[in-house]
Amino acid sequence: MGIIPARAGSKGLPGKNMRDLGGRPLLQWSIESGRKSKYIDDLIVSTDSLDMRDLAINCGALAPFLRPADLALDHSKTIDVVFHAIDFMFNSLSIEYDYVVLLEPTSPLREDGDIDSMLEILDEKYEDCDSIISVGEVSAHPSIIKKIENGFISPFCPGLPQTTRRQDNQPAFFPFCVAYIAKTAALRVQETFYTERSFGYFIKREQCYEIDDLYDFLCVEAILMNRGCL
Repeated sequence: MGIIPARAGSKGLPGKNMRDLGGRPLLQWSIESGRKSKYIDDLIVSTDSLDMRDLAINCGALAPFLRPADLALDHSKTIDVVFHAIDFMFNSLSIEYDYVVLLEPTSPLREDGDIDSMLEILDEKYEDCDSIISVGEVSAHPSIIKKIENGFISPFCPGLPQTTRRQDNQPAFFPFCVAYIAKTAALRVQETFYTERSFGYFIKREQCYEIDDLYDFLCVEAILMNRGCL
């Protein structure tokens, strides 16, 4: 199953999931990506918004419930939203799934083959891995990042060799949200997509963006325009 969590509230960029991106609401980009997958049986949008529920249905996704208010708060955990959707489908329709694919609506820079490639890798490594997560290399390496205490600058990670050039460091990666995929059974036990046996799926530099504020949105918009998608 695929799950797209899309709540109405957003402090960084109010209304971002319904914000127009190239003539389509931001949420629609993730719905279309999920629907292109040949492996996702049911694509569910978990939302507390009637407008987003209607959009999901009109775009061919499922929206069989409105998310409870206690799961649509600023501090609500995504994993709890995922479990709510899994439980709803089992308790209401007696449907169980082998894999859960989490698609954040704030990451519209997926390529058409990303989701299926990740699922195929996880299936190939079934005996050795329980999850796979999209990752991109970061330029702001942990050894260079600083913290400020009482106005004074010091290394954020003092245990790392302190360098000034990115190329002098072992590559570091960030889990940009192209997709998080896990075996449902492992997700239940470990309650995280970062399972003890989690594999990395490398994405392109241009995909290393998540929309949290207006500046992220403008960057993503420019990338899509450069791709010829807008």
